[in-house]
Amino acid sequence: MPVLPGAEPFRHEGGEVGVLLCHGFTGSPQSLRPWAEYLAERGLTVSLPLLPGHGTRWQDMQVTGWQDWYAEVDRELRGLLERCARVFVFGLSMGGALALRLAAKHGDTVSGLVLVNPANKVHGLAAHALPVVRHLVPTTKGLVSDIALEGVAEVGYDRVPLHAAHSVRTFFRLVDGDLPQVTQPLLLLHSPQDHVVPPADSARILSRVSSADVREVLLEQSYHVATLDHDAKRIFDESLAFIGRLAPSEKDQGGKKGSTSGG
Repeated sequence: MPVLPGAEPFRHEGGEVGVLLCHGFTGSPQSLRPWAEYLAERGLTVSLPLLPGHGTRWQDMQVTGWQDWYAEVDRELRGLLERCARVFVFGLSMGGALALRLAAKHGDTVSGLVLVNPANKVHGLAAHALPVVRHLVPTTKGLVSDIALEGVAEVGYDRVPLHAAHSVRTFFRLVDGDLPQVTQPLLLLHSPQDHVVPPADSARILSRVSSADVREVLLEQSYHVATLDHDAKRIFDESLAFIGRLAPSEKDQGGKKGSTSGG
């Protein structure tokens, strides 16, 4: 099945500092590609994978679950750890949950986390009905393109496969239980006006992680997909400064170039 235009994965071989970026549920690398390119242009080694079942058609997602998505980012992280001296993990929405689980499982090999509107729970009455309803109804309305900036759209699915949504619900519960194991420095940026993930999810994450080095930033001008919204540049700059503070001698690896996309 061909990948939707713009949803291709992105990789860049840069310097000794690596960044893994994790996109969200029903979304694609397109939502994080400007962020990945910003980091690549500053000499970092960057990996932005396409999660299994994403970026093609919603029917492909129907036969995947959280184990598939997590296995993909875990594999990418291990590859970066082989090539880089320091590795950071960034995530948007469900990608934030993937980043948190990587941090909980990999410990100090992850140097820090940057989360944008991270998701922690499937909300609403429908969440409790998912175990049954998923066998009766294949999909519900999609979640993509919650963006305040006019003329900008997110590449993703306009339908949510309910089998996959049920798997997300299970995954969020696992991640929530692991939050006390997260000890890495954490930069969490979230939008007060988010129509997909409520601010309560960020508050819960901040209250349960064991990280001592924590910074919270409000994205007042953006909705859920803030990486494509009014506050995108602020997210990019804040994340680079975060890396620069924690890996000061390696912030700018301007010597090595050669970005590649696709594959």
